[in-house]
Formats: sequence, C-alpha cells, structure tokens
Amino acid sequence: MPIRHLRSAAIQTEIKALWRLAWPVLIGQLATVGLGVTDVAMAGHASAEDLAGVSLGVSIWHLLMITLTGALLSVNPVVSQLYGAQALGRIPHVVRQAMWKALGLGVLAMLAANVATVVFDHMQLEPAVRTLAINFVRITSTAFPAFCLYRVLYGYSTSINQTKPMMVIAVLALLISIVLNSLLVFGLFGLPRLGGQGCAWATVACVWFDLGAILWWVRRAPAYRSTQPLRQWEWPEWREIRGLLKLGLPIGVTFFAESSAFSLVALLVAGFGATVVAAHQVALSFTSLVFMLPMSLGVALLTRVGQALGAQDAHAARMRAWVGVGMALALSAGAALGIALFNTVIANAYTSDAGVAALAAHLLLFAAVFQLSDGTQVAVASAVRAYKVTRLPMFIHMFSFWGICLPLGCVLGLAPEWLPWKPAVPMAAQGFWTALVVGLTVAAVSLWLLLGRVSRQRLLAAAGPR
Repeated sequence: MPIRHLRSAAIQTEIKALWRLAWPVLIGQLATVGLGVTDVAMAGHASAEDLAGVSLGVSIWHLLMITLTGALLSVNPVVSQLYGAQALGRIPHVVRQAMWKALGLGVLAMLAANVATVVFDHMQLEPAVRTLAINFVRITSTAFPAFCLYRVLYGYSTSINQTKPMMVIAVLALLISIVLNSLLVFGLFGLPRLGGQGCAWATVACVWFDLGAILWWVRRAPAYRSTQPLRQWEWPEWREIRGLLKLGLPIGVTFFAESSAFSLVALLVAGFGATVVAAHQVALSFTSLVFMLPMSLGVALLTRVGQALGAQDAHAARMRAWVGVGMALALSAGAALGIALFNTVIANAYTSDAGVAALAAHLLLFAAVFQLSDGTQVAVASAVRAYKVTRLPMFIHMFSFWGICLPLGCVLGLAPEWLPWKPAVPMAAQGFWTALVVGLTVAAVSLWLLLGRVSRQRLLAAAGPR
C-alpha cells in the first residue's frame, strides 16, 4: 500500500479515536454548563433580587472553579503517559497523591471564596442582593473539596480512555439540580421557600453527588480494575504532590488568566448601559456554549498524545497532536460559519428586546471571527500539556489576555482622554470584542509555534545522537 494511503488511513483512525473520547466529554460539559443555567433561570423566576444575588455569587464560584480545574489537570498528562507506557502499577499511587493535593486545594479554595465575599461590601448593591450573594458564596464554598476530588478522578478516568462515566454522572447531576432547585427555590411540597439560597444548596448537593457517583463507579467498574486507586490507603507524600503542583499550578494560572479577562470585560462594559451589558452577556453566553466543543476535543487530545508519549512513540504523538489541531480548526470553522449565518436568529432566541438583539447579533460576528483562534489555542495548549510543558503556555496566555487583550480593549472600548492615540469615540463592547479577537489570535499563533518546537525536540531526542 502506498505511503500516502497509509498516512490517510492513520489520520482517519486517529480522528475516530479522538471523537470516540471527545463526544461523551462534550455531552458531560454541556450538562455541567446546564447546572449554572438552571441556577440563574430558577433564581430569575423567583425575583429580580434573587437573580442578581445568585449571578454575583456564581461569578466568584465560577472563577475559582475554572482555576481549580486547571490546577488539577496535572493528573491527566501523568496518568496518560503511564498508561501509554503500560506502567499500570504506578497509576494508583499517582492518583492517590493527586487526591491529597486536591483536598488541600479544595480547602484553600473554600477559605478564598469566603474571603472574596468582602468585594460585595465595596459594591453599590441593595442590602438584600448583597446578603444573598454573600450567603451563596459561603454555602457553595463547602463544595470545593468535593469538586477538587471529583476533578482528579475525572482526569484519571479520561486518561485511561473512560469518558462515558463522566457523561452519565453529569447528566444525572443536571436532572438532580433541576429537581432540587424547583423544590428549594420555590418551596414545593411543604419545604421552606429559600429563593436564591436554594440554588446554592442545590449546587452543593450536585457536586457532592458527582463525587459520590464517580467514587462508586471507579470502585465497581471492571475498566478500572488494573489501575484501581481506591483499593488501599496511603498518606500524602510531599515529593509526589510537589511534582503535581509544579505541573498543575501553571495550568491553573492559565485558566485564571483567560477566565478573569472575560469576567473583567463584562465589568468594564457595565458603564455603557443595560443594553450593552445585556448584549455582551448574550454573545458571551452563546460563545461559551460553543467553546465546549474544542474544549472537549482538548481533553481527548491530552489523553491520546500523552499515551503515545508514554509508549515512547514520538512520531505518533506528533501526528496525533496535529490531527487534533486540524479537527479543532475544522470544527471551529464550521462553528464560525454557523454563527455568522445565524447571528440574528441566535440573538433573538435569547431576548425579545430589539435593541439588545441587534447589538448582540453584531457582537456575535466578532465571536464568529475568533472561533478559529479560540478553537486552535485550546487544542494546541492541550497537546503541549500532554508533553508536560505547562509554564510557557502560562506566560503566553498571561501576555495574550492581560498584556494585549485587556489593555487594547480599554483603549478601543473606553478611549480614555489622556491617551495620545485612541478612537474618536469609544467603541464600547465592540472595542473589547475586537481586543478579544487579537488576544486569542496571538495566543493561538504562539502556542502553535510552541507545539511545533516541543514536538520536534521530542522527535530529535527519540532519534538519538547521529
């Protein structure tokens, strides 16, 4: 068979393998996003004050959750490489130490969340809204230890090709959330009517359910038998935990840099009025939903590339990395085309306000443009992490979002008087979305070059001295 056909067959096989891992993750991620949507929707039907309080509380919960997710992602490249190397006996120890790390980070996050509530004391809020926001954060903070432990077992499971359990657990958690929110927010069947606080308790219950469900699944399912991490107890070992922290903390900072940039943009456009804020939230909400697709592919890519590296197959790792990036580009191109063609339909599905819908449809055109950059940077970053390279991607993201995106957004969106160069009039939300396009493009190109260098270095190292 000609080499060209062999390569084509290998690429097709890899595409199928990546998608087989990615689609359950995608459904699970969409269900997880649905938890936040359920909270906001239920609170919105309770009262305007409940909606405002829950939205503010969710903003702190979400930022810490995203950061923790990144910091705990270190288990993925380690386990996937061990799995690829068939060093199955080493995996249980790594997972148990990662769980100790997760427990420590969960407790720290719980404390940080409670300290962060002081921010509400410096905001011009109605007393009822402020109280609800503070209570929401304090209640949901008790879920952080469970969330962190769950994310470690999530990473372990995906790294040994088991992604369907997380899909099932996430869908069940979403159903539980809908039921609990209905009962607690509105006080059905004689239960106390808790309003927005009911959303907080429902969130805590769902996170602890996630942990209990995955513990049960890992303990019982035959697929985990050869790498079972729950069979025995062991005390924390600082040397192993330190290695996991060294690998994971830069990823946490990376996730924080991107998430905080989007959060700050939302705050910075607040001064332009309710229509601009609402349109920005509509566009951001839909793009966050679309973002789940390349992010799910990134999880699969991290697993596949890591396993090839563990098997000492640098050529397969490089091929898998670029096939995954190509898939991300193709999917992002399709998403961009869909958003551009149906931007008005999408905007009108979110709101009946003509002014908000018109501006949101315009902002969605910016979202269509940055789909290629956003999808690429997620996929490339995941492939680079599979090589256990996390510090350089952190600096790239910090520079792209904090060094370019936010400053450029302020220049274009706010047009401060003291600047020698600025637009004639502030571009408002359009200026910030232009800056997001630029920042994401810089991140995508930089990470692309980094992946090329890292994968090439691994190939040369595998070839040995000539």
